[in-house]
Amino acid sequence: MERRVLIHAPRGRDAAVVQRVLQEINLVAVICDSAEAMVADLDVGAAAAILTEESLVQLPEAPLRAWLMGQPSWSDFPFIVLASRDAGGRSRQALALLQTLGNAFVLERPVHTETLARAADAAVRARRRQYATRLHLRQLEDTRAEVERLNAELEARIAARTRELAGANDRLMAEIAERERAQAALIQVQKMEAIGRLTGGIAHDFNNLLHVVNMNLDLVARVAKDEKVLGIAARAKGAVGRGAKLTGQLLSFARNQSLLPRLTDVNALLEGMRELVVVSVGPAIQVEMAVCEQPAWAMLDANQLEMAVLNLAVNARDAMPAGGTLSISTQLAEGTGGELPAGSYVTVAVRDTGVGIAPQLLTKVFDPFFTTKPVGSGTGLGLSQVYGFARQSGGQAVLRSEEGQGTVVEMSFPASREGAESPVADKLLPQQSATRRQKVLVVEDDAEVRRVLVESLSMLGYVVSEAAEGGSGLAALASAPHDLLVVDYAMPGLNGAEVIAKAREMVGDIPVILVTGYADMAQVGRVLGTQSVLIKPFDIATLASAVSKALPVAAPLS
Repeated sequence: MERRVLIHAPRGRDAAVVQRVLQEINLVAVICDSAEAMVADLDVGAAAAILTEESLVQLPEAPLRAWLMGQPSWSDFPFIVLASRDAGGRSRQALALLQTLGNAFVLERPVHTETLARAADAAVRARRRQYATRLHLRQLEDTRAEVERLNAELEARIAARTRELAGANDRLMAEIAERERAQAALIQVQKMEAIGRLTGGIAHDFNNLLHVVNMNLDLVARVAKDEKVLGIAARAKGAVGRGAKLTGQLLSFARNQSLLPRLTDVNALLEGMRELVVVSVGPAIQVEMAVCEQPAWAMLDANQLEMAVLNLAVNARDAMPAGGTLSISTQLAEGTGGELPAGSYVTVAVRDTGVGIAPQLLTKVFDPFFTTKPVGSGTGLGLSQVYGFARQSGGQAVLRSEEGQGTVVEMSFPASREGAESPVADKLLPQQSATRRQKVLVVEDDAEVRRVLVESLSMLGYVVSEAAEGGSGLAALASAPHDLLVVDYAMPGLNGAEVIAKAREMVGDIPVILVTGYADMAQVGRVLGTQSVLIKPFDIATLASAVSKALPVAAPLS
């Protein structure tokens, strides 16, 4: 609209001539056939209007006057009137109409085309400045409205802030105290994390040593004929088992990876922990163990259950500074809905006769970092770990306590109807000569662990090749076909899960056994599942069972 010029010249060729002159200077010329059409086009929008004096008297005065009076403050629409040279002067009506137009330029005819072009261009530029003024006015109005809005918002914020500051003095000291407590808890957690990392590294290396000792003792027991040697080996294996249990608990304390749920005999696990619990709580506390007579099997991480029971035992010890009784029991119960779906559950209850917990604290006991112990005496994570472990295992943890009456924590886990798998016979026969000897590739970075695995598998009748790290193992797998891949998890370069993934990309769905004492089971589960995992240390019978399950039945020789 900023270059649109209206033309109303009803006589002769005036309109066409004016249109051609305007088009030569790149203006949009619109010819209006009637006075009413011109007034209507003014409503549509234009930069200027050119009309002849004789057409001026034909304009409807009332609508034109209304349109001119209705212009906004920034607008003063320009008109160019092409007047006839008249020595006698103009009529009163023509003069009145010119006065009504206001911003009107009168050009007497004949008009030179250049004069008309310059006049039209000047009118358009004048109108463009009016449009610029309109834009500035709108910006000023928007700015004024924004300033008013911001002032109102600022006043509201000042009022709200004033109300907040009215109570700030009362809250300030409490916030400072809470921050100091949080900082102390953070330092304690960081210290425990550092201890956990150190413990995990030491326990992992020690676990490898125990594994080598355990399998070598197993080899000795298989080749020795002297009963005295067999007895010595059996006693040494018992000591290795106790050491393996200790390293497993240390690894469970240290690790932050996902857990490995397996079918677990809860009663047998707790009975095996009796000595450890007695040592942990000290001589001033009597430990009572009461497991149910029915089999109590559940799908859970045994190491994590041990850690949960130890956490609860240590909490019970701290609640009984003068001594008391710690009771650990199991029972089978039926879930009746609510938080636990209907079904059978194995419930492990840890009860003490200590000082109890205040009622107002019972809703906070499972919160992370919440503790009633002094700073430095606990992380506040023990009960939250118990709660998280129970929930992740498909069950729940419940705490009940009364001041002066003691505390009981119950962990419920979905019961499994599956029994223990039948143990593999200790003396497994090597593969029969009537079948093809199957080939096994062992990938293990620890030389001693690798050697004992190779010797054990060779003794069982398998053709064994070995590799010291993932890259060379994949190269061996590519160079010759193998029936089974036995791979360690924690290795430099590629870890076991990565080796398995790449191996299956190379040769398809090859059977795999993952050997580990410390693994990220979430990553392993995505690649392998949890049924083909051997936890160090293990014996030859366990290895033989895992291999026989993983391998397909060997084809007869032709």
